[in-house]
Amino acid sequence: MINNMMIGHQFIFKEFGVKPTIGWDIDTFGHSDTNNRLYAEMGFDAMFFSRLDREEKDQRSRERKMTYLWRPGHNHFGNQNQILTYVFPGDYCYPEGFSSGEFYEADDVFVSDESLSTFNADQKMIDFINMIHDQYKARKGQNLLIPMGCDFAY
Repeated sequence: MINNMMIGHQFIFKEFGVKPTIGWDIDTFGHSDTNNRLYAEMGFDAMFFSRLDREEKDQRSRERKMTYLWRPGHNHFGNQNQILTYVFPGDYCYPEGFSSGEFYEADDVFVSDESLSTFNADQKMIDFINMIHDQYKARKGQNLLIPMGCDFAY
């Protein structure tokens, strides 16, 4: 993991002249203290992910803790390796009802979302604002990240 991260950071710095400071780990099945401690030690400022135990995700949502400071290994390292953590409320795709369509690679088929039309723009705007309000209730901060793409859909 450390070697992969080093090679990736070298490539990004060589090609773009920047060092990544944000972890985007949206589709991993599980997140450990060790991973996030290493990310913090590698200079990451924040970590974004979506997969979390359903009960913990529901509890975090109720308690407005979907954005929090993860302090991996706190008993041993204190706060020196803390990392801002942002958990997506659903998965890492667009909000339900806001897909522009999906391309299914295996079937080579594009599926359009029939609920999106120019005739329902007012209702879609209301639905989007309501979704924003619901997500805002689960966080203490004022910033939201709303992904608008997905696997094979942009």
